[in-house]
Amino acid sequence: MTPLSMSLAPVEVDEPTSDESVSSDTPWIVLVWNDPINLMSYVTFVLQKLFGYSREKATALMLDVHEKGRAVVASGAREKCELDVFRLHEHGLWATMQHD
Repeated sequence: MTPLSMSLAPVEVDEPTSDESVSSDTPWIVLVWNDPINLMSYVTFVLQKLFGYSREKATALMLDVHEKGRAVVASGAREKCELDVFRLHEHGLWATMQHD
């Protein structure tokens, strides 16, 4: 039989029956953790430099880190947060990321 003489039969495709919905990538958050090494003024400076926060916002976040042990300093897509964590590490801060 030659390829031209073959007939193509229709194929049935089952629709998904699951009630699960596919959600978009949930936001990630970047956490800066308290450490005994960096000065509070340095943490404030780094938050201003990397994220463009005002002195007041950076100071408030630094105080959260100091008093509560951590603070959420950024959020967004996974790739952006990975870069933020990398940059914080480059400046000597202890940072991690997790799903919001």
